[in-house]
Amino acid sequence: MATLIHEFRASYAFMERNANLVKRYLSWEVVWLAYSIANSLSVSYIGMGMEQLSGQNIDGRYLVLYLVVGTLVWRYLSLIFYWITDVIGMERWEGTIEYTLMAPVRRVTHMAGQTFFALIYSLIFTSIILAVTVVLFDIDLSNANMFGGTLMLIVGSLSFIGVGIMGSVLPLLFPERGSQMTHVIIAVLLLISGVYYPISVLPEFLQKLAVLSPATYVLDGTRLALLEGTPTSELWPLIWPTLIMGLIAIPLGLWVFGMAERYAKRTGKLHRNG
Repeated sequence: MATLIHEFRASYAFMERNANLVKRYLSWEVVWLAYSIANSLSVSYIGMGMEQLSGQNIDGRYLVLYLVVGTLVWRYLSLIFYWITDVIGMERWEGTIEYTLMAPVRRVTHMAGQTFFALIYSLIFTSIILAVTVVLFDIDLSNANMFGGTLMLIVGSLSFIGVGIMGSVLPLLFPERGSQMTHVIIAVLLLISGVYYPISVLPEFLQKLAVLSPATYVLDGTRLALLEGTPTSELWPLIWPTLIMGLIAIPLGLWVFGMAERYAKRTGKLHRNG
């Protein structure tokens, strides 16, 4: 019991450290939030624009809702990814990478703190964008299956946590450009997951890759739950593949990170400045 309490306190310490970083750079957080709101709204207004530009009888409101859900789900998942992949970049920025990775702290404990903070931060951040979007577009969610949509997000979070842990290996192994390399991962997932369009419009080889992306199932399930009010029991064909991906991705990510960490220590890559 004492060991469990010690590990929990250690994880909480990393959460508190990240919270203090957000407070320290609060002005940047406000700027990033304003940018994210503007970006999400700009994408959502495409639905209204298509209704006018096409000159045909298109349901612009449905297009708006389709894009709103895709934008918010992607914002939530990508924020989790970036907070976890930035674990090494933040340590280098703060000049604490040697102390953190050489400290007698289990890496699972370290990553747990980073992960829980990423989930909380992403949820709050996305909720603010959702509130602004609902007000501006006068969105009616009275018939939506909020529980099913939330469940899809939670299950999808597991997969993105695992992918994020694996992605954090890049800044560890490549101090100069590793952080930029993580953008390639998220860009590929954005392309193949159907964030702003159904994957059926993609070339066949990209459609096959889309099956491997957890975001594909999360987006489909969340849209069914929120736009069509699909019961949670009928979302199971989308929930179980996402859940399996998450249960595989997290242990695999920790294993990959452990190997990369040992290599980085052996080759002297734990320097403060990239």
